[in-house]
Amino acid sequence: MVHERWFERMFSFTLPASRFAGIVERLRGTAGRLGERTSGLSHEALVRRDAGKWSIQEHAGHLLDLEPLWCQRAEQLFAGETELVAADLANRQTDEAHHNARDLTETLREFRAARDRFIHLLDHAEEEMITRRAWHPRLQQPMRLLDLAFFVAEHDDHHLATISDLRRRLNLS
Repeated sequence: MVHERWFERMFSFTLPASRFAGIVERLRGTAGRLGERTSGLSHEALVRRDAGKWSIQEHAGHLLDLEPLWCQRAEQLFAGETELVAADLANRQTDEAHHNARDLTETLREFRAARDRFIHLLDHAEEEMITRRAWHPRLQQPMRLLDLAFFVAEHDDHHLATISDLRRRLNLS
């Protein structure tokens, strides 16, 4: 299956503010979809790597690893900061976290709790806040809270699609 590399994606942040509630609902559903895509697999299947790339469990751990970044960026927008914190583009945190040695149930529980914190921030955004802008350092363009929510939803779906693809390629479906 053709799978676009995340860092090659380009974004045009032109969604109307009226789409915010739907994007938040999409984000609210990620934990359930992640649980569904990882359920019923043995530990050996969850931690199996293909071509040296992350395992299914490492993809789940990566989603958890980035939740503090999403919250920090949302808080920066709420605070009126003009530039968002940069991400670790090398993903060292995920590579060094040893997610394959962890219990997936714990990773999923922690992800749900972390995502709930992010959703709580989004749920309490005043209408004016949804369109407040700050500079995104990697994308080299302004990002609104609406765009941040969309970006995170797209990132979630990118990793969920990769997990589904891994299930197929490793004959786990």
